[in-house]
Amino acid sequence: MKHLAAYLLLALGGNASPSAKDITALLATVGIEAEAERIKTLLADLSGKNINELIAEGSSKLASVPSGGAAVAAAPAAGGAAAVEKKEEKKEEPKEESDEDMGFGLFD
Repeated sequence: MKHLAAYLLLALGGNASPSAKDITALLATVGIEAEAERIKTLLADLSGKNINELIAEGSSKLASVPSGGAAVAAAPAAGGAAAVEKKEEKKEEPKEESDEDMGFGLFD
């Protein structure tokens, strides 16, 4: 993932076709040791492809992936009664004393 991120940063920075040397140099600036085999595979997979088209294609694929929002919305309805009981229990607890009366301030 770090190699792909470096490739994308270089591409966004104006380097239309980052090389293995470019990726290695960028990763070295932040103290990351680049893996030559992974860079070689990445460059082979991306050779001859437009990075903007790949991003657009990936975004359209992700749009069709269900995010699970409906299951989360149903959960509070089932636990509504439990929440009411907890609120009633909290009312019975005594208030804690505040720390304001300790005789000193934070910046004294």
